[in-house]
Parts: sequence; structure tokens; C-alpha cells
Amino acid sequence: GYEDWLRHRADNEVNKSNVFVVENAKQVRKESEKIKVGDIVEVKADETFPCDLIFLASSSTDGTCYVTTASLDGESNFKTHYAVRDTTVLCTDEAIDTLTATIECEQPQPDLYKFVGRIIIYGSNQEPVARSLGPENLLLKGATLKNTKKIYGVAVYTGMETKMALNYQGKSQKRSAVEKSINAFLIVYLCILLGKATVCTTLKYVWQSNPFNDEPWYNEKTKKERDTFKVLRMFTDFLSFMVLFNFIIPVSMYVTVEMQKFLGSFFISWDKEMYDEEIQEGALVNTSDLNEELGQVEYVFTDKTGTLTENSMEFIECCIDGHKYKDCMAEVDGFSQPDGPLKYYGKAEKSREELFLRALCLCHTVQIKEADQVDGLVAHPERKYTYISSSPDEIALVKGAEKYGFTFLGLENNFMKIRNQKNETEMYQLLHVLNFDPVRRRMSVIVRSSTGKLLLFCKGADSSIFPRVQQEEIQQTKVHVDRNAMDGYRTLCVAFKELTEKEYDKIDRQLNEAKMALQDREEKMAKVFDDTEADMHLIGATAVEDRLQEQLAETIEALHAAGMKVWVLTGDKMETAKSTCYACRLFQTSTELLELTARTVGESDRKEDRLHELLLEYHKKLIQDLPKARGGLKRSWTLTQEYGLIIDGSTLSLILNPSQDCGSSNYKSIFLQICLKCTAVLCCRMAPLQKAQIVRMVKNTKGSPITLSIGDGANDVSMILEAHVGIGIKGKEGRQASRNSDYAVPKFKHLRKLLLAHGHLYYVRIAHLVQYFFYKNLCFILPQFLYQFFCGFSQQPLYDAAYLTMYNICFTSLPILAYSLLEQHISIDTLTSDPQLYMKVSDNAMLQWRPFLYWTFLGAFEGLVFFFGVYFLFQNSSLEDNGKVFGNWTFGTIVFTVLVFTVTLKLALDTRFWTWMNHFVIWGSLAFYVFFSFFWGGVIWQVPPFLKQQRMYFVFAHMLTSVSTWLAIILLIFISLFPEILLIVLKNIKEKNHQVRN
Repeated sequence: GYEDWLRHRADNEVNKSNVFVVENAKQVRKESEKIKVGDIVEVKADETFPCDLIFLASSSTDGTCYVTTASLDGESNFKTHYAVRDTTVLCTDEAIDTLTATIECEQPQPDLYKFVGRIIIYGSNQEPVARSLGPENLLLKGATLKNTKKIYGVAVYTGMETKMALNYQGKSQKRSAVEKSINAFLIVYLCILLGKATVCTTLKYVWQSNPFNDEPWYNEKTKKERDTFKVLRMFTDFLSFMVLFNFIIPVSMYVTVEMQKFLGSFFISWDKEMYDEEIQEGALVNTSDLNEELGQVEYVFTDKTGTLTENSMEFIECCIDGHKYKDCMAEVDGFSQPDGPLKYYGKAEKSREELFLRALCLCHTVQIKEADQVDGLVAHPERKYTYISSSPDEIALVKGAEKYGFTFLGLENNFMKIRNQKNETEMYQLLHVLNFDPVRRRMSVIVRSSTGKLLLFCKGADSSIFPRVQQEEIQQTKVHVDRNAMDGYRTLCVAFKELTEKEYDKIDRQLNEAKMALQDREEKMAKVFDDTEADMHLIGATAVEDRLQEQLAETIEALHAAGMKVWVLTGDKMETAKSTCYACRLFQTSTELLELTARTVGESDRKEDRLHELLLEYHKKLIQDLPKARGGLKRSWTLTQEYGLIIDGSTLSLILNPSQDCGSSNYKSIFLQICLKCTAVLCCRMAPLQKAQIVRMVKNTKGSPITLSIGDGANDVSMILEAHVGIGIKGKEGRQASRNSDYAVPKFKHLRKLLLAHGHLYYVRIAHLVQYFFYKNLCFILPQFLYQFFCGFSQQPLYDAAYLTMYNICFTSLPILAYSLLEQHISIDTLTSDPQLYMKVSDNAMLQWRPFLYWTFLGAFEGLVFFFGVYFLFQNSSLEDNGKVFGNWTFGTIVFTVLVFTVTLKLALDTRFWTWMNHFVIWGSLAFYVFFSFFWGGVIWQVPPFLKQQRMYFVFAHMLTSVSTWLAIILLIFISLFPEILLIVLKNIKEKNHQVRN
């Protein structure tokens, strides 16, 4: 309930946020949940759109606005959206209020990039005008307005009909393996209960078949009793036995388990080692139901950018015409002179250098934000601004150019200003920006220099630039690009071309036509971009480093040592991802890599056949030729030669959705077998839903291994929801991931402690709690069952009603709760430093049938000892010197006393980590039992009518006056615990010998 309340609070933050709606030419403040379809909403810069809006007008005269959709699809670049042509002039509250129009659009559907509709605008005295609407006119809920002061839009989809809500993969109810084990054990105990009731009912009628037993001379039956139907009587007897024995089912265990999970989850959020100073936040638990699953993980699926890396880019080096420029500045002198500290590896011509640096300064969408004036020291006295951009790469490149003496000063009235190495300011008119998109994987700008020269600068991935430049220029740069990619740097190539006025006019006309097109606008724009960015000249390439997170390699090695397999699922390109995997020691130098990518499969018509060949070849290598692992060792893949698999998105979709004609239904199973044999798998160029498909595929394999997904962006949400345990990183890409996760941590390195220490301990604690509950209830009810054999199966209870009720609630509940919250059978430091200990509890080891049977036999043994021990004591019915005889309530009370002391001391024997709380609840519970028994039997209860019977009056106090009772109680407790003590002693001797040998 508390967790649901927290979720409810998070929902309210969104639903109750304020938005401004234009009504009667005035701005009215509303809560975002009250927006209705047809309301005109005003959104200001850096605000998030509250619902799906049709874009009507903006503060910029050309009717465009920039939007980032990082929280929807993980793409952090700016996207341009266009207002409806006829409404762009309505950019004040009064003007927009005069608009009369109707909008027709399709039913809500989840595709973020598709939208079809039309708007019919009614003027005062002319014909209505119809305009078509496309995805470029639709502003999606969850996206953020950037670099545009304000926009007006009309709500078309709200609430659960927005594209964001339709893309939300509903949370499936996640249940832990422990809960499934509990259910299996419960069925066993249910069978025991039914068995006991059946045996007692049958034996009752066998015993009563002797008329003397059934109807002795002193207790003859009434006429009514003789006439009752025998089957009905048997049925009521059966139910009476069920009620008598029903305490064997541990109902209170469910309450204790829930309390243990809920209270235990606070230890994660309180953990100081998981607190991050930088963001001033610690770990967060959204679902405490899964604490023990953290101790059972077999597969870890992780995103790369922002999860394994910092997502903060740093310019490392560049190459111009094949000459490498690497910065060997001493960081001490703070700023670089233009030429001094650069180390040249041969040198390009000065003009080419300047052209390259100008390209870096001009070809981007970076904006400048004036820094707030702060009194006192400023970090960079000469820099009074900060760069903001949709992608950290761009800022790194602009800062890189600044390092070499070319500084970008901002964009004013469509003129880009840069300061060159001679400290002169140069102005360039920005004519067009050909925006980056993930398909083209490049972006360009067309600028006019102050001398009137028209230049196109283009930067992008090598695969998208090389085919568009002169072939003879490629080789010298390609060497550097490949080497940088191997080193784990993100590489971009830079090219340019000069345009004549005639060429520019043609491009300008085509671009404007494409922007105005109503049908297939995206395709037309793409075609113009494609024609424009052709026949360019390559200038050089840049290398930017996305730093790995701290302690990343150590964390991944620890997870490996703990028997977990780590898979990296990323949207990044293969070379970069591969080098990151080497850098973080996911792939070792000895790992043999198997590739299933567009490169090895090829682009021909035969790619499915080629894929099949590769799959069979790898399958043979991994499964048929490898010797079988000896002696069924758990997670034995850590033994032999290590293999790593690399696969990309296009090949994965071939495997998961093969075309119908080829008999390739077995692709998937062969692929899965290969994956499961590899130590590490790298999936690159993955779409968000493909990430979830991979997780689902592994999750549903034989043995259903426990999976864990960890990511930081909205594009990781579907895989976080799909895995058994989802972990969000509180990163730079918004909070979508941590909101949808079960646990959120500040950094990837915190995963080590979360799994190896917290997960291990939670599992051990809850497993012990479950087994202990079944054990103590069996000890409790077995004497009650045996007693029926000595009371003519008359459903006579052995214990008093108060004892029956309070056994689980008061006398034995707190010690096990304290144990299950505080126990550390191995210290946390040992658990984090020795990952192999994690394997000891893997595969639900403590809740298998063997330990369960051990606990059950222990409970049965102790129940027999309690009952027959006291039974033998009562062979001499006079336990006092004066010859007074003890009755059946004394008999039951002695059994109960031995029972309470034994099960509590059993827990004390199991406790390895004593705190004052353990002492308080264990000895306190025993003291409370003694106090309660004196109090319960020491007063003649008159007031509540149901307490009128005085059968327990003075029983407890009277019982303790007998010396033989004292002797029997102490002796029976010792006999019951003796096997357990013996086992502990033997175990300690064995461990000592083992340590001596080692």
C-alpha cells in the first residue's frame, strides 16, 4: 500500500502540474489532467507538452519549433516541427482566440512517427480552407520544447490516448521465485492437514465401533444423538479435526514476509555507500516484493551509453588530411596558445587546418546560454556563457575547436559568429540546417561567408560520409578512424563542398518545396538532403571519448565471478560498442568473438542462407565440439574457452521474424543455444522493443533463469519492465528509466553491492524465515495430533485456547522478524569482496526440497520428543510429594512450555549476527510467555462472558511447584536441540580442518 501511495504521488506530480489554456483571449491556469480535446494550450521553452498537440503558432515568425523526444525514444537531438501554414501568424492570446476550425484525425495509435489528419479553417468571409496534418505538425506528450520562447497548440489526444501512454508496456505483476516455492510447500502442508484429519476421523469410528467405547454406562446417548445421520456426523467430525489442526498452515507467515520485505527495503535506501554526492541522491526502492530476487540473478542486460559510460564527452584528437593532431597540453597552464603546445605528427596545410576548425565551429546545432553573473570567483573568467545542445558530442567538438583557437560565439539574427586564431571575429550567414536523423546519420549546414562564398559543411558517421566524398581522399583518414574506434572513441568525419549561386538556388527551392509538401514530406526532405550531400571533399575526422563509469571493469568482473552473464544491448554502432566492451573487460583478450552482423551476413539476397550457415557453424563450434562439463557443476560455463557473440539489430530481426519462404523456424532455437553458451553477448544498433524481445527470449528459456535489466534512458524502459528485476540509473537522460524500474541506483558500480551483498542476504533471510515458519507450526500441531490417540479422538484440544491463538501472534513472531531483518551470516565486506559466495545461494538453493524435508523431519522429531517426553513423565500421575494428581491442562501446558522455549532457542542457535534487538526480542518473548502464563492463570476471569471457564486457574504456577516438571522441561529442551547442536559442532570442526589444509 505504501509503495502504491508513492506511485500515486508520482502520478499526481504529472497530473496536477499547471498548464496555461487560452480561453476568451485570456490565459487560464489549469491542472494538466483537466485539459480537454480542443483546448488551446500555451507551452513555454523547456516545458514538457502536457498532451498530444497540433502545432498552431510559435514565437518564431517562420512557424517552426525545436523539440527533444529523449523521454519517448531516447533520441536527444533536436527535431524541428512546423506549424499549420495558415495559423503561423496567430502568435498572441488575442489572435489565436479568433481561430475557428475543425480537426479530423485518425484513431489513437502507438506509432510515434505516424500521424494522419486534416484541419479545416473557417474564415469570416471566405471559403473554408483544408490543410493536411502530419507527424511534423504533432507535438507529443512527454517531449520538451527547446530554443523556442513559446508555442500554441490544440489538444488532439489526451490522457491514456496519447502516443506516450499507448507505448507504455503495462507492468506485469512480478512475482519472486520464493513466493512460488512457498506455494509448493503450502500444498505439502495442506496434504498433511487433510491426512491428519482423515486418519483421526477414520480411527474415531473404528474406536467407537466397540459399543462400550461408544456408549459407556455412565454416558448414554440421547434420542436426538441416536437419530442423527451417520454420514453427516462423520462430515462434521472431519471438519472439527480440520479446525483443530488448521494451525499447521502458517497464515501469519504471509504477514511476516510482507513486513520483512517492506521494512527490509529501507536498508537499501539507507545504504551510505550507494549515495552519490554529485546528484545528492541515494538508491531508491520502487518494488520491495523483489528483494530476494536480487540474490538469484543469472543474466544482466545493460544499456551502454549513460549506463556503462558517463554520457559526458571529451574531445581527444582529430586528424586533418591524414595528419594526427593530439593535444599534449599540460592541464596546469589552463589555456592553450594557438600553436605552442600542440604536438604534430606531420602537419596539414594551414588553410586546411583552418577550414577543418571552421567546419567544427559551424556545423552543429549548439546554442549559447549566457552564464548567470555570479559574485566572486568564476571558473572561466574569459568565458561568460555555457554551450547547450541536444547531444553531448556536439558540445565536445565545439570545445575541441576552442582548444585549437577557434571559438564559437553564438547565433544572432541567423548569423553565426566565430573568433579565429588571430582573435578576429568572423560572421557566417546560416542559410539552412539539414538536421541529423538516425537513418542518414549525418547533419549539414549551408552558410554564406562574409566574402559571399557559399559553403556546405557536413559531419557524420564514417559509414555515411565515406560513400559521398572523393574515393581517393578516404584511405588516409580511414586508418585513423578505425584505430580510434578500436580505442573506444566515438568517431565523426567532416566534409565540405563549395556551392555556386545556381546550385544553391536550386537546393533552396527544393528544400522549401519539400518543407511545404503535404504528402510524404519526410521522404521528399530526405531525397533533397541526399542530393545535396553528394560529391563532397573529406577534410578530416574527430575522436571523442565517452568516459567509462568509475569502477566499471571491477564491477563487471565481480558479476562474472558471481556466475552472472552480462549482455550489452545498445543502439550505438558496433566498433564503438565493441571497444567499450574490451575496455570494461566484458571481452577479455582471450575471448573468441563470433559475429552475426550486417558485415558478416552481407547485404545480398542470400543473407538468410548465409545467416543459417553461420548459425550452424557457431553451433557446431560451441555445442557439439565442446567437451561436456564435468560433474554437473553449477553455471559451469566459467570453465572452458570463453566465447563472445556480437549481433546487430538487422540480423536479430532476421532471426526473430524470418521471412516465410525459408524453413528457418529453428533459427531462434539455434541462436538461443549459441547465446546461452557465450560468456558475454553484445547486441548493437538495437531498437527499444528489440531490447525487450531479447530479454523475453532469455527469460522464457528452459529453467526460466532470473534476468535483470539496467538502463538509464526512456529507450530502456521496455526492457526494464520485461526483466524479472528492472534497475534504473538516475542518469542524464531524464528519469523515465528510474520511474519505471523496481530499483534505482545512481551508478552502475552500485550494482555490485546491491546484488552480491543485499541480494544475497535478503535471499538467505527470507528462505530461513519460510522454512522456520513451517517447522515451528509442525512442532506445534504434531503433539495435538498425537494427543487424539489418547483422548478417544474426541477433538479435545491439548492446549488452552489462549495459547492456541497467541503462539503465532505473540510468543514466536518477533524473534523471526528480527532475524529476517538483521541477520548477516557472512559479513557484508566479505560478500562484496568474494563474489563466488553468490553462487552458493543461486538457483533458489535454500528453498529446494532437500532443505525443506530436513526442516520437516526436524519439526516432526521435536514434536514427538515434546509429546512422548511429557507422556512418560506422567506415567507416575502424582508429581508432588503430597500425592495430588495433575490433570490434562497441566499436561498440555508442559508440552507448550517446552515447545515455545525450543523453537525460540533454535532460532538463537541459527543467529550468527547478534544485535541488542535480537537479544531483546528473543529473551523478551520467553519472558513475556512466562509472565502471560502467570497472569492468565492467576486471576479469576469474570468480566468478558467468553472467559467464564476457569480451566487454567493457577495451572501454570501450580505446575512449577513440582521439581520433576522442572527437570523434564530442561531435559526435553536439550534433547530436542541436541541434533542441531551436534550438527553445528561437526560443521565447525570440518571448517577448521578445511582452513588448516588451505
